[in-house]
Amino acid sequence: MFRSRRTRKDEAWEGVVTAKSRNMPDGSNLYHYVEVAFSDGKTRKIRVKGSLWESLRPGDQIVKNAGSDPVKG
Repeated sequence: MFRSRRTRKDEAWEGVVTAKSRNMPDGSNLYHYVEVAFSDGKTRKIRVKGSLWESLRPGDQIVKNAGSDPVKG
């Protein structure tokens, strides 16, 4: 079953990056992911832009406000 890793425009959250990964599932597009731990103890793997992925390290805070893309907090 397919599971979307994209964020929705109306979502708002903040958390801490616990891991980074890249994947080329279709053989032609490289996707960048970060695993984010939220304050309630849940974790989620989220797809982000390559430029943001490059700037993030485990332990960095990431913030997603409604109507915008995730940014380093």
